[in-house]
Amino acid sequence: MQRSLYWPYLAGQQYKRAKGSWLLFNMTVDKNHHYLFQAKVSDRQLECIGTAKDGQWLVLQDPKTGEKKEIYDAVSGAAVCSLKHGDNEILSQMNDFAKQSAYTFCVAFSNTAAEDLAEFMCSKSEGCFSSAMFVCSGSEANEQAMRYAVQYHIEKGDKERYKFISRTSAYHGYLVGALSIGDNPMKPLLKKMLLSDDQVPKISRLMPYRDMKPGMSEEEYCKMLLDNLEQTFVENGPEKVAGVFMETVSGSSIGNSVPPKGYLDGARAICEKYGALLILDEVMCGLGRCGYPFTFMDPEYGLSTGGPDLLTFGKTVGAGIVPLSGVMVAPKVVNAIKEGSGTVMGYQTYHSHYLNCTVGLAVQRKIYRDNLIENVREVGAYTKAALQAALKDCKVAGDVRGAGNFISVELVKDRATKESFPFENNMAKVLQEKTFARSAHFMCINGCNGYEYVDGKLVQHGTHITMAPAFGYSREDADFIVRVLADTLFEIEREYL
Repeated sequence: MQRSLYWPYLAGQQYKRAKGSWLLFNMTVDKNHHYLFQAKVSDRQLECIGTAKDGQWLVLQDPKTGEKKEIYDAVSGAAVCSLKHGDNEILSQMNDFAKQSAYTFCVAFSNTAAEDLAEFMCSKSEGCFSSAMFVCSGSEANEQAMRYAVQYHIEKGDKERYKFISRTSAYHGYLVGALSIGDNPMKPLLKKMLLSDDQVPKISRLMPYRDMKPGMSEEEYCKMLLDNLEQTFVENGPEKVAGVFMETVSGSSIGNSVPPKGYLDGARAICEKYGALLILDEVMCGLGRCGYPFTFMDPEYGLSTGGPDLLTFGKTVGAGIVPLSGVMVAPKVVNAIKEGSGTVMGYQTYHSHYLNCTVGLAVQRKIYRDNLIENVREVGAYTKAALQAALKDCKVAGDVRGAGNFISVELVKDRATKESFPFENNMAKVLQEKTFARSAHFMCINGCNGYEYVDGKLVQHGTHITMAPAFGYSREDADFIVRVLADTLFEIEREYL
């Protein structure tokens, strides 16, 4: 029996070979077994089986009971969806996109889809970037940026730079290099396989809510952070530092902390002083999520002129329809390599994937055509103000922060002292369950006020809940989000205080 002829018949059944022939026997499939190796391996998750209403609602099904529930996706997965789920315009073109697609390896050939997407994205950067590259995930993009930074220095004849300065309480991904420059509770468990502390020295977290001392002005807080950055350069040998990694607006680790005015300008000046590159991670916060084409363009807290040397992006570029991310490259980095070896280090199998880049370009064109970034800025500001008003008297709502529609609320036990709830309460789970019961899904995470291991057990301090809906969400959507959050937090106040 040839597998190629009979495999459709055999699929889903067990078989074994005996004396040159194949014997079939029935196999009982355990519907309660969790075959997918992700999240909780002891149990199956709720499964998404489609979308509802306008595409911002997911239809979830319990795999054991078959029970269905419609849920408003207030965080678009993990701040991924720039367009709503199941966008008919993009999906109707997918067949044509696929027919045009041919796989090419980037060492041998380029392709028009990647070239066109790179040109489009550079055109939105106001001259800050002259080149772009594409991979599949934010973790990959950040590791590519690390390699590009080191190559830049090598091309300039400076071969001793290998260190990357980055913040505590920051997230840059889960690959070895990306996890090394980041800081999250899983990192200590994997420490022996990561880059050494010498290679990835850390600076202070960016968290005005907790780290601005009483009476301290924004200017004084900014100076404190920049002094810490410069001191870290000095202590680690400025001539060894290749670059500084920063989330422009913090993401999942501490929940949408926005930098003080002048901070990014000051960080870039220190990098230039010591010959290192400034690398901004906008995988989660960028490409319109905070109300501007690139988040460093925000007039309140962004760079006053120009851009970073390298910038990583992802998530919203493909709207969750395809896996897509990448790196934006400033002219000085492009020119150093062009005038040097002329060849970029590093190649990956799905580097500049044709179909992914085609979809990414269609998504980006729609975002700009329909003024969705402006919608994020306007409706996001409305949402944040409404949330602050709704929670002004809520005793467990410690801080409402963020930019665009990338907004978080930090939960506290005491607003005056900013004391977090005991870790035993697992307030992230409490928030998740209570908002889900109100038919909304948010990102609920413990640890925004730090973590530690006590007797080998992880203890996470502080909890935040984050929203990041699709760019086209309306004021009616915002009102629903605010109502769910307010009802949930006041319920927690009644039950836990």
